[in-house]
Formats: sequence, structure tokens, C-alpha cells
Amino acid sequence: MKTLLSWSGGKDSALALQALRSAGEHEVIGLLTTLSAEHQRVSMHGVRIELIHEQARCLGLPVVTVEMPPYRNLAAVAVDDDQACPIDLPGNNTYEAAMLAAFARARGEGVEAIAFGDIFLEDLRDYRERLLDRAGLRGVYPLWQRDTRALLDEFIASGWRAVVVCTDGERLPPSWSGRQIDARFAAELPASIDPCGERGEYHSFVYDGPLFSDPVPFAKGDVIDRAPFVFCELLAAG
Repeated sequence: MKTLLSWSGGKDSALALQALRSAGEHEVIGLLTTLSAEHQRVSMHGVRIELIHEQARCLGLPVVTVEMPPYRNLAAVAVDDDQACPIDLPGNNTYEAAMLAAFARARGEGVEAIAFGDIFLEDLRDYRERLLDRAGLRGVYPLWQRDTRALLDEFIASGWRAVVVCTDGERLPPSWSGRQIDARFAAELPASIDPCGERGEYHSFVYDGPLFSDPVPFAKGDVIDRAPFVFCELLAAG
């Protein structure tokens, strides 16, 4: 079954791709990434689209982008024009129109399903299913109802490498943004935080792992506190 994988660039996306390839039931033909049209960054993560394209190159997959027009800017961090770390969150109607248009294009190209790295948020899955039903597509959730501590441990043990790019500053101190996701990270994560950050506690960027042909070159920039979010800027390198 031809499938697009919803791709944020983070660890859950990587684990979902690994699970899909291991199962062998779906032919993942591309990565579907939602980003701000104005800033060309991944929604909520703040990662530059250039780095997503580098991930895709290392995975041997094309990127299909869905550009969201600005609705409200919750965190436009003016470090300078080149290093702003914005988050543009579209309204529901704007988001739905853009996603349904993308789904229609995908279906026209033979895609039958969209896969997501969701783990346990029932409301989010229900919302996705309603959109997919309107588009005539199936939803696939290879990580659904998996234990999030086990998933984090699996991610680390499998050799994936990632850094935290955005945290909810009300739940994690600013020092957590920019941290490497490794055994020490897992051990020190507060008990109140979901191990995979499924409730939005943190977001990540994967730069190497078992499915990558080579590591994604990048450099860490400033850690930027823009309440309620704290970002670690990542810069393309190489």
C-alpha cells in the first residue's frame, strides 16, 4: 500500500518509519511535512526546511511539503533576520483546507494511506481520521498504544541520534532545549514528563540512525527563551 509518512523530523517520526519498514505492509514513498509558508520552518519544532530535506536525502525519500499561511505568531524570536525561531499556528479552517488539498494531490498520485507517529492521544487520532475519511485515505499508526518509556529506550538502543529543539518552558527548564537524547536524557527526564513528549513537553530533530545513509550535518545555534517555548536553533552545516 503506497503510504506517505507525516514527518516532523523528530524521533517519533523516525520510529514510525522504522516500524513501517520492518512490518513490510506499506510502501513509504515520501515524507509529508507541515511548515510555515512565511518562515519555512516545521510547525511547532521551528526546524528549518533545509534540514528536513537533508534528513530526506539521508533516508532516500522525497519530501512533500504542506505550507501553512500565518494565522498567529506565538513565538517570533528576533535574534536576527536569519535566526528567528517562529511558530505559526494556523486556525483549524486554514489547517484543514491545506491538509485536504495535500491529501487530494497525494491520492491523485496513487497514495492510499497517511502514516503518523501518534502514540496515545485519542482526540488527535480521531481528528486525523475525520480528515482522512473526507479525503478517501486510510490512517496508519504504527506506534499506537506502545509504552512511551519502552519507545524512548528503543530509540536510543537502536542507535538513533537526536537533539531537543523545542521544549515547553512551563514543564521543562530551558537547559533541556539543545540536549542530546541519550541514556542520560532518559534517566534524568522528570517523572511528570511523558518519556516521548507525547503531550508536547519537548520536540526533537533526528540527525542520524539505522535508516540514514550518513549523518545530517548541522550546528547548534543559540538557545532562545520565548515563553512558553524554549528553542535550540539548528543551522545547516557541511
